[in-house]
Amino acid sequence: MTVKLAITADLAARIDALAARSNLSASDIVRDALENGRSLDWQERFLEKIAAAVEEADRRAFADTREIERVLNKYRPA
Repeated sequence: MTVKLAITADLAARIDALAARSNLSASDIVRDALENGRSLDWQERFLEKIAAAVEEADRRAFADTREIERVLNKYRPA
């Protein structure tokens, strides 16, 4: 089913930017918003948090050795 919508240039730009950042199509972004109730604001904040976490990991500020060991020990068989 194809649906055509009249949206503002600003909204179209936000959708296109989200699509480019997430390697999805504009249709995928809109479909996700409609199917899962994820607003564009939510999707933008989600991608910003992911980008910040990746930068933190790249700086090796993500977790120290003790934190990593604690998580590994939590899931190791007894």
